[in-house]
Amino acid sequence: MSGPLRLLPGEGDSLPALPRQRKEPRARPSWAADPIDELADRLMEPVSAAVHPYEVAALLESDGLTGDQITTRYARSGLFTLAEDLYARVPRHYPEPPPTADPWRPDHLRCALRGLVFALPGLAYVLGPGLLDGPHAVRGLVAAGLTAWAWNQALSHRAYLRLGTTGPAAAGRTLRLGAPAGALLATVAGLLLAGPGTAGAFAAGQSCYLGAATVLLVLGRERALLAALSPVTAGAAALPWWQPPGAVAAALLLATAGLAALAAAHAVRAALRSGPAPAGATPPLTRSLPYGLFGLAAGVLAMLTGAVDPYAVVVLTLSMGFAEWLLYRYRGLAVAALRASTQPRDFTLRAARALALCLSAYVVLLAAGAVFAGAGAAPLLGLGAVLWTALLLQAFGVAWPPAAVCLTAAAGEAAATAAGLPTGPVQLVCRCAAALVLLFLACRILGRPTAHR
Repeated sequence: MSGPLRLLPGEGDSLPALPRQRKEPRARPSWAADPIDELADRLMEPVSAAVHPYEVAALLESDGLTGDQITTRYARSGLFTLAEDLYARVPRHYPEPPPTADPWRPDHLRCALRGLVFALPGLAYVLGPGLLDGPHAVRGLVAAGLTAWAWNQALSHRAYLRLGTTGPAAAGRTLRLGAPAGALLATVAGLLLAGPGTAGAFAAGQSCYLGAATVLLVLGRERALLAALSPVTAGAAALPWWQPPGAVAAALLLATAGLAALAAAHAVRAALRSGPAPAGATPPLTRSLPYGLFGLAAGVLAMLTGAVDPYAVVVLTLSMGFAEWLLYRYRGLAVAALRASTQPRDFTLRAARALALCLSAYVVLLAAGAVFAGAGAAPLLGLGAVLWTALLLQAFGVAWPPAAVCLTAAAGEAAATAAGLPTGPVQLVCRCAAALVLLFLACRILGRPTAHR
């Protein structure tokens, strides 16, 4: 007989034990499916994403499974036993979250509009050169322009800060006080150097327009600003066929400044009526100081460029809309890199690649504009790289380093110009050095994933 022998109790010495068959579990027929496998197949997706059997137990309970069903249909002693069995049978699978829309997708039309309103004010200098009389007219315009650039840059930051934290009403109050104060300060600076003649009036109109434009751009009223620029645009468009007399040119310039001021006043009034601002701490003025210093440095660099090559400043002004579009594009590429990277080093490389792509696109545009306008490419490309990288760092809240770098470059170029040194080599050295420092800072700071969260 096959099989093992067993001794019965008390009879081990006399009779051999009868062989007993080993009890094997009954094999399930091929036509009978395992109900737990059926359950695992039905709940495959949620069970595969679970990180603990307790999550599977909660899923089964929410599915309406009762204790009687667990014991009779699935032959398990309880809910948690069945959950552990399911958790063991189903392999883990963690699907990636569905792709979301780019939060930094640029508004193409808005960037194009802002590019236009950045460029069109330059037509005022083409339309009214006869108004710039007197030996100190240009000095007065430069003084008024630099004062307005510095003030309005700081004012824009403070207004944007209030807009994002406490709402339009708080931003409207900031602009209601800050814009007229800046216009008055710039007007005084222009009059002190240009005198009370037509050049002084031109400087005053320029200061008022820049203050009004700051209000409209912060509050998102680009279309209103474009409409306010229509008198100057129409006058400049007629120049190939008709040279307007001085009185007509002055009227067109005055109409532009007046329309911009009226549009700004209306925008501020609408912001103030949007509702009471929630109570909150007023940010200190020192937070906006580096932005004002950067505006001053950018104005000095642009002025020194224009003194050598006015067409380079025209190309730079026309490129501002595309520069702003690229700032948004970089932030979108950085967010996409953050989602696609699994290691900090991977993200650093992807962020550096996005930075190189956007900066190269801007430099290529400036080079094409320089070739088309016949402007000097080297100082223009250096200035464009410095300003765009500095604006990118400011967009991420890094204010003092780009302000310090740009101020240093501007001071170096101004000192060299005052000393009578060759302008071209000095500009090339200062701007290349500043661009390299800012690129290093951008790669170091923006290469961290925490900078983009």
